Amino acid sequence: MSCSPLHDCRPGRGEGSSFLLLALATALSLPLAALAQSAEEDLDTPYVPTPEAVLKRMLELAEVKPGETVIDLGSGDGRLVITAALKYGAHGFGVELDPLLVERSNESARRAGVADRAKFLQQDLFETDFRAADVLTLYLLPDVNLALRPKILADLKPGARVVSHDFGMREWRPDAMETVQAPDKTVGLRKESTVYLWVVPAKVEGSWELEIGKRKLPLELRQQYQLLSGSVSVPGHGSMPISGGRLRGEALRIALPGGIVGEEPIELVGRVAGDALRGSARREGREIASWSARRRR
Repeated sequence: MSCSPLHDCRPGRGEGSSFLLLALATALSLPLAALAQSAEEDLDTPYVPTPEAVLKRMLELAEVKPGETVIDLGSGDGRLVITAALKYGAHGFGVELDPLLVERSNESARRAGVADRAKFLQQDLFETDFRAADVLTLYLLPDVNLALRPKILADLKPGARVVSHDFGMREWRPDAMETVQAPDKTVGLRKESTVYLWVVPAKVEGSWELEIGKRKLPLELRQQYQLLSGSVSVPGHGSMPISGGRLRGEALRIALPGGIVGEEPIELVGRVAGDALRGSARREGREIASWSARRRR
């Protein structure tokens, strides 16, 4: 996996490559003109490999499982997808614009005996269909991450994991973030990297009818990525705010105020299944009731 200054890190075709060349020239103490000339002469030279410890932690944090599909955008030398196939029993492909890196990656997969499960394609990452990904990995510039963000949220299934090396997604806060020591990092003075993990959330914003015990109550959910807010309407109490709402894929947690099941607050823990929600109501970690909800048309 790599961040290639002339290819897999550019937003679209050509935009941002000057920015990355400047950043690399500064980090490596090279004249910008010399780096640009080198890049033009040999597209394979100025790509930035992911340090081994970072690559290992990215796959660990994603909790890759046998049979899952791993897709790497900006796959560089192909190590990430090959490692996912060898160590985790996964399969998938990498996308890279540099034809030499694509050729080398496919050859590495053949030598490793995983060519049937790890393939590499020369194509534009913005034109790549990655809907099948259980795990999507990135080492791209921040503006490229942001440009991909709507497609990631629209195309990936709830529960899919997105892992990025060094760059976040701004308003979409990570579900986990770690600093990894990287003594073999080739760019910058900092010999460490940041690894970000997001779990694609189910879509639950809207109006629901909550059924808990013998009560049916209107429930309004507002969603900002994996964070939930909203209100529940309770006879005699009016509209009451919910708090602490959060999604992790299809898993859901919401804190409800007192007055719904007894006078003390409760927590709804459950799962999303299309237009239905269901789970258990808990107080102080103890299950006290079951609940379900249907989306209101």
